[in-house]
Amino acid sequence: MNTLVLVLLGVVALVAARPDVDLDEIHQEQNIDDDNTITGSYRWTSPEGVEYFVKYIADEDGYRVLESNAVPATADGVRADGAQGSFVSSEDDDDDDRK
Repeated sequence: MNTLVLVLLGVVALVAARPDVDLDEIHQEQNIDDDNTITGSYRWTSPEGVEYFVKYIADEDGYRVLESNAVPATADGVRADGAQGSFVSSEDDDDDDRK
């Protein structure tokens, strides 16, 4: 829940830094499951007319971006897929394959 508040504050800071952004162009949705897993999305339209979005999940593994056209890819071209920032490491899976 704290992570969600930080994300929303980040969006507010983004808007405050760009006063020419229309607040009516920011939309946020979220769902809270029985196990307290939060899934949601937020989107906004830039002053240039480009619509950006972020789909996320916040659960026992932390806050992770599932899909986004606003979060840049890594130097290797890896895009957000929900595994980044997770407490579960894909390296652990790789180690198991070598045994």
